Amino acid sequence: MQYLYKNIAFIAFIIVVLSNNAMAQQTPTFSEYNYNPYLVNSAFAGLAPSAEIGISNTGTFNQFEGSPKSFALSFHSPLNRGKIGLGAGLIRDEIGVTTSTSVFATYSYKIFFDTKSNRPYWQIYTPNSLSFSISPGVQQYQDNLLELGIMDDPNFAMNINATIPTIGLGFLLNLANVYVGVSTPNVIGDMLVSDDNVDINVPYYGYLGYRFFSNKFEELMIKPNLLLKYENGAPFQVDMNVAVSFKNRFELGTGYRTNSSINLLAGIYLFKNIRAIYSYNVAMNDSPLGNTHGIIATYRFGDGFSQ
Repeated sequence: MQYLYKNIAFIAFIIVVLSNNAMAQQTPTFSEYNYNPYLVNSAFAGLAPSAEIGISNTGTFNQFEGSPKSFALSFHSPLNRGKIGLGAGLIRDEIGVTTSTSVFATYSYKIFFDTKSNRPYWQIYTPNSLSFSISPGVQQYQDNLLELGIMDDPNFAMNINATIPTIGLGFLLNLANVYVGVSTPNVIGDMLVSDDNVDINVPYYGYLGYRFFSNKFEELMIKPNLLLKYENGAPFQVDMNVAVSFKNRFELGTGYRTNSSINLLAGIYLFKNIRAIYSYNVAMNDSPLGNTHGIIATYRFGDGFSQ
């Protein structure tokens, strides 16, 4: 009986979301942003010392049909001694009868400057740089409203299929110990959308964190960080997380997403070039969406994560 109630609650949740704003674009929430920050802020393109390929999947094992699922694939690489970064990505999100697929490319440019700060040789990002990026792309948005079978309501009388040109911007200051950035995936909003019925909700992200290097245990790096998300029409969201890395071999972390979930993760670095992270989001406040599993795998070329 409890399972039946949860399914009814989830279906009601989907219908309420669609009926309140049936033509609104939904934006994803990235549980793996610390391990592929390029998806949130394209200014990360080329910040690692070698090219990277990342793949992630969340929500595949969710117990409710129609619950949120996301898949992302990305590649980025430094060029011209790290001054330039090029990248490309694909993000696909599904919730209920709504599907959004985004494809984008990135050009980033870095300004380097000198500051003195000790850091372990295995820190993964180039320090002391200010990065700027632009990411042109296109988003395909589909709302299969007829599948809901809601009769006598004009809001559900036809499916929505829209093409949305996008231009993303990113800025990132990365020092040896601290980093801070702001970004948006689509600064032009709905200026060029192909269907007037689609209302674009543009998210804006703030991303900051600190790296503590243990003096007593030189192999440990502690990484507290915040992801801030503002989107018109949605609650302001804060992700607060902390992870502990042992010399880029093992990683454990936990965090909290406001009014949503507690985040847990564990990771391992394999064969010098591969990092695999498992995340588990524990839903709060009796959310009908349930708990969510996520996996992200990254392959870094060259010397990999041992640099």
